[in-house]
Amino acid sequence: MKCCMSELFEKEIINLRDGACLGTADDFEFDMTCGKLTAVTVCIKPRGISIGKKGEKIRIEYEKIQVIGDDTILVDCDLPRRESIPAKESLLSSVFRDG
Repeated sequence: MKCCMSELFEKEIINLRDGACLGTADDFEFDMTCGKLTAVTVCIKPRGISIGKKGEKIRIEYEKIQVIGDDTILVDCDLPRRESIPAKESLLSSVFRDG
């Protein structure tokens, strides 16, 4: 399968460990001596509403990439757990109140 670099940046990166969509590729790392892909950098999508917020960047080694498909890149990596915002502390809970 052939693929342009621009197409790689559009693919969502999914972690097979928990099914989470990590985001899209922020950068790719290549070994210039042989031209092989060595890693992908992902800017992890923040959870919840995050206007103007950027997620942290992580580097995923090539060995952790399982499949590069038509729409997604599947990876198998152990990432630190991200805590979701409890409902009563979320921005929307202050806007939408019961009753």
